[in-house]
Amino acid sequence: MIAMIFEFTFDPTRPEIHDEYLAASDELRSLLPDVVGFEGVERFQSCTNPDKYVALGFFADEDAVTAWRTTPAHRRIQALGRNRFFTEYRLRMADVTRDYSATDRTQAPPDSRTAHDAGAPH
Repeated sequence: MIAMIFEFTFDPTRPEIHDEYLAASDELRSLLPDVVGFEGVERFQSCTNPDKYVALGFFADEDAVTAWRTTPAHRRIQALGRNRFFTEYRLRMADVTRDYSATDRTQAPPDSRTAHDAGAPH
């Protein structure tokens, strides 16, 4: 699994740019279900800087990332991001080494499973 961590900032003096970005983002979001291996994306606004956001996305593998990255609509909106929407951005792509939750702890480290599973108080 590959995690996409995309940080971006808007110019606070140009709220219309933020609105344009939201419309473009909605357009792209509608295409994501068609990308084989796309597993989800969420966008979060910073609590300390209201002009800064983070989008966190997940892909099954590099083929899924490539399929998304090379989608013509995505390429067009990437250019808008660089040239119009964002005052600053940073993209990180990372391999996920573990993926577990409260209900599926298969990939939790053994010491964590020992400490927290099998009836241990929570």
